[in-house]
Amino acid sequence: MTARTPSDRSSDSTSQPELPTASLPVPAPATPTARPAAAAGKATAKKGKKTARRKAPPPQAAPPALAESAATAGAPAVAPTAPRPRGQRGGGRRVRAARPLGVGDRERLLSGAHHDPHGLLGAHPVKDGVLFRALRPYARAVTVVADGLTLPALLNDDGDGFFSGVLPLRAVPAYTLRVRYSDATQELNEIEIRDPYGFLPALGDLDLHLIGEGRHEELWTALGARIMTHQGAEGTRFTVWAPNAQGVRVAGDFNYWDGTSLPMRSLGSTGVWELFVPGVGEGALYKFDITRPDGSHTLRADPMARRTEVPPATASVVTESHHVWRDEEWMAHRADRPVHESPFSVYEVHLASWRPGLTYRQLASQLPAYVKDLGFTHVELMPIAEHPFGGSWGYQVTGYYAPTARMGTPDDFRYLVDALHRAGIGVLVDWVPAHFPKDDWALARFDGRPLYEHADPQRAEHPDWGTLEFDYGRTEVRNFLVANAVYWCEEFHVDGLRVDAVASMLYLDYSREEGQWTPNEHGGRENPDAVAFLQEMNATVYRRCPGAVTIAEESTAWNGVTRATHYVGPDGFGGLGFGLKWNMGWMHDSLDYVSKEPVHRKYHHGEMTFSMVYAYSENYVLPISHDEVVHGKRALVSKMPGDWWQQRANERAYLGFMWAHPGKQLLFMGQEFAQGAEWSEGHGPDWWLLDPSYAAEPDHRGVRDLVRDLNTVYGATPALWQRDTVPEGFAWVDGDAGEDNVFAFLRFDADGSPLLAVSHFSPVVRHEYRLGVPEEFSAWTEVLNTDAARYGGGDVLNADPVKPESVAAHGRPVSIQLTLPPLATVWLRPV
Repeated sequence: MTARTPSDRSSDSTSQPELPTASLPVPAPATPTARPAAAAGKATAKKGKKTARRKAPPPQAAPPALAESAATAGAPAVAPTAPRPRGQRGGGRRVRAARPLGVGDRERLLSGAHHDPHGLLGAHPVKDGVLFRALRPYARAVTVVADGLTLPALLNDDGDGFFSGVLPLRAVPAYTLRVRYSDATQELNEIEIRDPYGFLPALGDLDLHLIGEGRHEELWTALGARIMTHQGAEGTRFTVWAPNAQGVRVAGDFNYWDGTSLPMRSLGSTGVWELFVPGVGEGALYKFDITRPDGSHTLRADPMARRTEVPPATASVVTESHHVWRDEEWMAHRADRPVHESPFSVYEVHLASWRPGLTYRQLASQLPAYVKDLGFTHVELMPIAEHPFGGSWGYQVTGYYAPTARMGTPDDFRYLVDALHRAGIGVLVDWVPAHFPKDDWALARFDGRPLYEHADPQRAEHPDWGTLEFDYGRTEVRNFLVANAVYWCEEFHVDGLRVDAVASMLYLDYSREEGQWTPNEHGGRENPDAVAFLQEMNATVYRRCPGAVTIAEESTAWNGVTRATHYVGPDGFGGLGFGLKWNMGWMHDSLDYVSKEPVHRKYHHGEMTFSMVYAYSENYVLPISHDEVVHGKRALVSKMPGDWWQQRANERAYLGFMWAHPGKQLLFMGQEFAQGAEWSEGHGPDWWLLDPSYAAEPDHRGVRDLVRDLNTVYGATPALWQRDTVPEGFAWVDGDAGEDNVFAFLRFDADGSPLLAVSHFSPVVRHEYRLGVPEEFSAWTEVLNTDAARYGGGDVLNADPVKPESVAAHGRPVSIQLTLPPLATVWLRPV
């Protein structure tokens, strides 16, 4: 869209003489550029030059949204009326010429740089009546239809889309504007609308105060597009934060994407602009036409848009929710037990590629049943917020308040969450407050200057991803993000947020070389603004959303990621307040171990035991995520050495070890059935591997059956989750059996009931393998063995209960002897 500048408009409007009094109604102009003869003649005589006029629009009908508004208002299209002789009276009412706008106001309105259009447009009492002024580009005529008037009043055409006149009224009446356009055949049609400039602000003082303070926890109710009834009119309130703008206009499919007729008003020092547009409703497309400080224009999507067009289209969409929630029971009991003391087994999903081509509602008929059948307690959805490039997997967000339109509407996404909850499945969503892309229609330099990003380029540029980092020190930006976290939890009932790339937020020197970053005020590398933001976000979510959990993807040794915000660590910073943290150290170490040939694993034994040195420093999730099965890292089963049988056995043993290790579990889609190929967002999991007609289908189905049984036994065994975050819930039996590639440990529930987990990462059978056990139990029985034939294993089992012997081992007075299958994990518990 080409920006209009003051040079495109007439400069002689201030010298326009007062026009002769016209009777009602005045005939419509014969052509889009014609003036009444008398008016045009006097103007030419006085100034000696013609007044510049706006070009007529290309032949086309009136905007569809306007026509729709006309239908709503009950104003049928009418044919042009026959001209009346000048001076004819109409019910005793006459329209008089208005004092012309000053050149400055006129040009600022036309160029979109006026901060107070309501002070000039609309209806205003004047000395000898009520002044009406409208800005309607391309209109042939504008008529005021007011209660109590015998006949409508046709306003004078002042050029450039301005229409004005003074009616001899004592007060401003209730009125509408009847606007006449030409259609593609040059026939005339009319619409009747409420004047947007006849309304008081639709945003209250309390909202503005909270926005200014950066404390509006329901920001989405104040900013963006909100359908409402205002002063008796149905319409949409548009609001946007753009403090550096000279002016802001609303452009959409309801005004031919020409915002000239809909300039917004500034609501003072908060930097918020507002306009209520009657007749605009659900489904309308819109953007904000922003006049930058240098006078240039930029057309921007709404940062607070709650619905968007399907990418690659970029417009925002007016929306409101009609979904009726049916997950009352889930929401009522979600907070009954703390997450870190509950079973928590997560299936990570890239929703657009899990079943490519399905909508949110179609996914709702498949995903909940699949996840429930496998026994996972939660799904984690890779970023759902709108993003322009599918290859970013959602991690470069442009629409923070809008679920991606690729799979349906926001209510369709609510339907999916509702279905998951009714199936007993919690919903976690990846959330990306660390950075955003530079698309020129989105957040970057939103109003012509750095706004959401930091003003210092060194602080703004993210060196790894070609994106921009948020300015966490700015109250409005922090408010935008904190409210967004609450929004997903409250508006979509999600049960938690996994916060992406926390380390990149916490450190000023993240991925930066010397000289590319500036220390904080204490000379350190930490980012105090980011720390304060994360603390505020976590505290707000936990206060407002009982039962929700926040999870940090944080890869450093930052002290206190999952500690309360009042906790102060040795570095002087308080706890960040997260509920859980991804254990990236465990992930890297354990994957490195299992990728080695068994003969070499004894040299890497410590990589599997080291996690217990720091296991209780934070509340951990053990993640085998999407990041570990792409870009040459290979799928989980393909990381394993050996032939196909050994690869699957290694994966099964590893999953058994993972599910028994302290911490919660997360597994990325496709790994539950040993997909050998890396994941691609283009086609998703290789579901064909589970087709019964495929010869190797039993191999893949066996691994999936194991995952189901792992989750089933896990959920029924409090020892595996109840004391995940305290040392009393774990004890090594033998952590030093490097020569045997064996790891044996006990897990305990709150009552002291144990589960014995033994992982054996050698491809041989070990008979009569002795392990010390608690003496108070008379026998132990095998509850899970990853070598079972139904999983694709060799079926080397401990079929009968194993009785302890009075033989000391591993510091305990009694012990048992087990048969350890090759490349397998065995779980036992007391009879």
